[in-house]
Amino acid sequence: MKRLNLALTLCLCFGFASTAQAQDMTWRTLNSHIIALCRQGDYDQAIQAAQQALQMAEQGCGPNHPLVALSLNNLALLYKTQGLYDQAMPLYERALEIKERDLGKDNASVALTLNNLAALHRSEGNLSKAKSYYKRALKIKEKDLGPNHLSVALSLNNLAELYCIQGKYKTAEPLYQRALRIRETQLGPDHISVELSLSNLAKLYVNQEAYDQAEPLYTRALIIQEQHLGPNHQVVAATLNNLANVYAHLNQPERASGLLLRAQRIESTSAE
Repeated sequence: MKRLNLALTLCLCFGFASTAQAQDMTWRTLNSHIIALCRQGDYDQAIQAAQQALQMAEQGCGPNHPLVALSLNNLALLYKTQGLYDQAMPLYERALEIKERDLGKDNASVALTLNNLAALHRSEGNLSKAKSYYKRALKIKEKDLGPNHLSVALSLNNLAELYCIQGKYKTAEPLYQRALRIRETQLGPDHISVELSLSNLAKLYVNQEAYDQAEPLYTRALIIQEQHLGPNHQVVAATLNNLANVYAHLNQPERASGLLLRAQRIESTSAE
């Protein structure tokens, strides 16, 4: 829930900052209130406020203004967090139409809405539709931002995850590998975002029973996690368990046992 709340807050804050000069003070105040409600976990009231913000934008700017697209996106995100996918979908679709009309179909902002639609279709189990949106978002980002932009890495990761859900690991592998290279180049080899790519790629190899390929990736991910999160974090414990599983399959029971014991100590301490 905390991560979900943070995502919503960042979305609202980003939109607020990017359109601040065009906003009426009342609209800005209302969206600040929405952020506060989300932090409190009061999503029902946040949805009501977001509906009001959308109505205000439509009345003040017209139905096809970029501020309306932002309001639609914010309200759709709130619906999505509550599992109200049927209500979120038409809002994202309308926001996409407005952005395409205002910015053109190949703008990076359009890719963001495509990504939102893809995630929604994925949540509904419509993987074919999600893949179509993810692919289009990736193509736009590569053209508008360049092939080595961090946002491109995110789209590569999203698309690879979708292929993994479908069991298409060979198709997902080069996407994960490319996302890893971009993050290493842009952020450095020890950044926490690099750890995410390492773990994703390691999990892919585990799913293919390629444990010898997963081992160095999990080992490196563990080192990065310990540097950024400390040696006793729950995320570290999860990776210790994953690495122990790999060693067990590589017939190294002593190493596996040592990692499991350490993971258990972390988990028991956190539970106290």
